[in-house]
Amino acid sequence: MALVPSPNLLQFSVQSPSNSVHYLLFNSPWPCSQITLQKLRNAPLFPVTVKVSSKINCLTKSTEEDRLSEPETADDQVDGVREDTTVQQPHRVTSSSDSLSLGIREPFYEVVEVKSNGVVSTRKINRRQLLKSSGLRPRDIRSVDPSLFLTNSMPSLLVREHAILLNLGSLRAIAMQERVLIFDYNRKGGKAFIDTFLSRLNPRNMNGGQCMPFMIEVVEAALLSRVQRLEQRLMHLEPRVQALLEVLPNRLTADILEQLRISKQTLVELSSRAGALRQMLLDILEDPHEIRRICIMGRNCSLRKGTDDLECSVPLEKQIAEEEEEEIEMLLENYLQRCESCHGQSERLLDSAKEMEDSIAVNLSSRRLEVSRVELLLQVGTFCVAVGALVAGIFGMNLKSYLEEHLFAFWLTTAGIIVGAVVGFFLTYSYLKARKVL
Repeated sequence: MALVPSPNLLQFSVQSPSNSVHYLLFNSPWPCSQITLQKLRNAPLFPVTVKVSSKINCLTKSTEEDRLSEPETADDQVDGVREDTTVQQPHRVTSSSDSLSLGIREPFYEVVEVKSNGVVSTRKINRRQLLKSSGLRPRDIRSVDPSLFLTNSMPSLLVREHAILLNLGSLRAIAMQERVLIFDYNRKGGKAFIDTFLSRLNPRNMNGGQCMPFMIEVVEAALLSRVQRLEQRLMHLEPRVQALLEVLPNRLTADILEQLRISKQTLVELSSRAGALRQMLLDILEDPHEIRRICIMGRNCSLRKGTDDLECSVPLEKQIAEEEEEEIEMLLENYLQRCESCHGQSERLLDSAKEMEDSIAVNLSSRRLEVSRVELLLQVGTFCVAVGALVAGIFGMNLKSYLEEHLFAFWLTTAGIIVGAVVGFFLTYSYLKARKVL
C-alpha cells in the first residue's frame, strides 16, 4: 500500500472560555504517521500565523530517532530562551550602572551660622541647598570650599547679587542679608572671626553709635580679625629678631643661626600674607563697581550700564547707598594702611635679617681665610723640613762616604740642614707675600 503524505497535527492549548482542545494542521515534507481526520471534524479550527523554523518536530512514535530528537530540540529551545534572557540582562545592568553613575553624592559642609540677632548654630548643609539659599553658582563656591584650601590660598572678596564670599586665609565665609555661614570654624581664623564678630553684634559694645548694615559688619569683622592676627604675629616676632641681630655679630653658634633661619622663614610668610591682603584691598578700592554692588544689596537699586551710576526708586535709598559707599571706602582705606604698615615692618625686619646673614657669611669667609693662611704656612714649613729630612736620609744609608771618620762632620751637617730649612722657609714666605697669596 502506497504511503501518501498526510497532514500533520500540532496540538496546543488556547485560553478560551471553553475547555476544548485546539489543533493546528499543516503539511510537512517528512513522512509522519497517519492521523485520522475524523476526530478533527468536530474540533474548532483557528487561523494562527506560525514562523516555521528549519527544525520541525513530527509527532510520531514509530522510530527511536524521532524520540531522541525531541529532547534535543527541547534543549535547543530552552537554550534559545536562556540566550535571549542573557542578551537582555546586560541592558538592565547598563541602565542600573548609568543610574548609579548619575547619582553623584553631593558634598556636605559643616558650618557655623551666625544670624543678625547674634544667634549661633552649627548645621550641615549640602551644596544644592547652599546654592539655592544663597543664590550663588557652583563656580562661586570654589573660593570658599574647604576641600580646595591649598589651591585657593590667595585672599579674595567676591561680591555677588545676594551674597559676599570671603576667603582670608583660614577664614572662609559667605555673608548674606541676615546671616553668615562660616566654614572651617575650628581653625584659628574662623575662631578669631567669630569672637570679633559676636563682640561687634553685642549691643553693649556699640556705645550708642549708628549700626552699620549686617553684611558690612561681616566684612569689617573679617578684615579686623585678619589684620589683628598679622599684627600680633609681627609684635611677637619683632623683639626676637632684634635680640638675634644684637647677639649674632659676636656669637656664632648653631642654635642662634637656627633661630635666625626660623625667624627669617616666618618673616617671609608674614610678608607674603600681608602683601596679598594689601593687593586685594587695592584691587577693590580701584574698582568702584564692586563697592557699589555692596551698597545696593537688599535695596531697590541698580547700576546704570556704562557709567555705574546708582539708580534707585526711592531717593532716600540712593542717599543712604552713597553714604555707605563712602563708609566702605574709608573702611577699606583704614585696613589698607594697617596692612601696609604690617607689610612694611615685616619687610624691614626681613631686610635686616638678610643683611645679618650677609655679614655672617663675610665673617665666616674671613675666618676661613685665616685658617687657609695658617694651613699654607704650615705646608711651607713642612716642605722645608722635608728637604732637610731628605739630606738626613741620604747620610743614613749604609754606604761609606769617609765623612764618618771626621770628628766635626755630624755637627756641620746638622747645622747645614737647619740653616737651609730656615732660609728656604723665609724665601718661600717672601715669595708668597710678594704675590699677595698670604
